[in-house]
Amino acid sequence: MSWAQAILLARGLSRGWGGICGAALTGAPFSQLPPQSPRGLHCSSAAHNSDSSLVPRPPEPLRKPAKALAQHEELFRQAPDGTRDKASFVRAVQNFGQHNVHRRGHVDFIYLALRKMREYGVERDLAVYNLLLDVFPKEVFRARTIFQKIFIHYPRQQECGIAVLEQMENHGLMPNKETEFLLIQIFGRKSYPMLKFVRMQLWFSRFKNVNPFPVPRDLPQDPVDLARLGLRHIEPDLSARVTVYQMPSSKDSIGTADPTEPHIVGIQSPDQQAALARHNPARPIFVEGPFSLWLHNKCVYYHILRADLLPPEEREVEEIPEEWNLYYPMQLDLDYGRSGWDDYQFDINEVEEGPIFAMCMAGAHDQATLAKWIQGLQETNPALARIPVVFRLAASTGELLASSGLEEPSPPPPEEQEEEEDDPQRQQRGQS
Repeated sequence: MSWAQAILLARGLSRGWGGICGAALTGAPFSQLPPQSPRGLHCSSAAHNSDSSLVPRPPEPLRKPAKALAQHEELFRQAPDGTRDKASFVRAVQNFGQHNVHRRGHVDFIYLALRKMREYGVERDLAVYNLLLDVFPKEVFRARTIFQKIFIHYPRQQECGIAVLEQMENHGLMPNKETEFLLIQIFGRKSYPMLKFVRMQLWFSRFKNVNPFPVPRDLPQDPVDLARLGLRHIEPDLSARVTVYQMPSSKDSIGTADPTEPHIVGIQSPDQQAALARHNPARPIFVEGPFSLWLHNKCVYYHILRADLLPPEEREVEEIPEEWNLYYPMQLDLDYGRSGWDDYQFDINEVEEGPIFAMCMAGAHDQATLAKWIQGLQETNPALARIPVVFRLAASTGELLASSGLEEPSPPPPEEQEEEEDDPQRQQRGQS
């Protein structure tokens, strides 16, 4: 044994080097030795592969969520007569549970059913939502250990359960005891759907009657009754009177109504009549609109009859007797000492507007229809015949669009017509 082999044996401190030294003792050449490296370097065999590269591979694109299966769509098409009502929807949900005992694909089916509820008219039925929750398998997604409670256990199923509760919340449905029992049986008490249920129970009970001007759940289908409801909802004065100036024309034998006779419904209070009687005939008044008003899922448009704000020198300040004033005394002449740090300027955004004399809702938003409203107002407001009226009509801004199935009527057409004479005693001024 040469001195070089002796030195290698003396320095064999690791197993890898010991293997090389053992091979050297047998007389095998170093080219035939297997590629080994010391364990302290943590090298892998991939380092010796010529095909491998140090450049990392680009991440694989995320897979899109799978769409609802075709058989789920077929469950909602099995109605014999093609009717879409609550009975056919319940039958589709029950058929899914009967044909799929193991409830495979229940998450996709529930998401599909949530989208189909508006078509079947059951989006406000609490029993149907409980039926959808009953589709989940029971005692499967409940957290058993402390780690399952800390981390989201079965996140896709919990997100689906929250989606069902959120759609109930959007339609103003309060979950009941059956909903709570189903959530506990499916996800357990320590779950996010149960947390959503507790929050709905808390805030729904507090905000249920917080609106001082509630809107009925079932809106009237008649446009005249809907206009009455909308005008009453806008006008705060309870003494205001709603007047129907023109009823919509009846449908003919074909079933189409005459578009030249739309409905016209207006509202005016006694204070507005008195303010219109005191208005200076030399100053014009304006018909402006249309402005949008949402009543649940329906959008209606209204117009106003208003005047510009009077200049400060022409305003009449009405003095209220001190004994009639609720904030007596009205003025306090107190001279308090102020320092240099006191702020004498207050940022108060006050926008003063002119008086509003009347409001109306009409089936059409053109100048000819609104001129009939002005003619009807002259019967109860004789001073209106001596006041010039200017129509400042604009098209809908398009900001309020129908989303998530909301029903919005078509926006009114733009009307930029020139001045014309509606009455021999009154001449309209040009548009501003």
